[in-house]
Amino acid sequence: MEYLQIRKATTKDLGTVQLIGRETFFETFADSNTEEDMKKYLEDSFNDDQLSVELSNPDSLFYIAWEDESPVGYLKLNKGNAQTETLDEMALEIERIYVKTSHHGKKVGQLLYEKALEVAQQQHNSYLWLGVWEKNPRAIKFYEKNGFKAFDKHIFKMGNDEQVDIMMKKEL
Repeated sequence: MEYLQIRKATTKDLGTVQLIGRETFFETFADSNTEEDMKKYLEDSFNDDQLSVELSNPDSLFYIAWEDESPVGYLKLNKGNAQTETLDEMALEIERIYVKTSHHGKKVGQLLYEKALEVAQQQHNSYLWLGVWEKNPRAIKFYEKNGFKAFDKHIFKMGNDEQVDIMMKKEL
């Protein structure tokens, strides 16, 4: 890996977020889901209108990991009403840490996680939380290694398929 930098994304980065989001989600989950559900999820979650709303939301923060001038992953954080579950004002949600398969094992996910931790500390959050698919042991192991513990479950809608996410949190 040459030079890795984490930069805050704005609405001007919509195309980059869209590209890396679609690519990394497909790489990670296409083999475990139907083509129909994957197509529906990618269209619903990464279309221009949806991403424009998300990038414009003051309660959501996006950070892109760049290797030189190539985007290799991104982080999405939510506070307040932007959280996918209503927890409390002291919570910061990691909604997405997406890293290109070509960069797995190269500490990109760790650097994005450390950015989330830095933001949570700057905002004086009490804890970080996230939902991770119960059938994604690699991600579960990553979060456990970083001090997260399971505390509940919720449903994640993947196209027309309802999947179970393990909700995990880390006290700060």
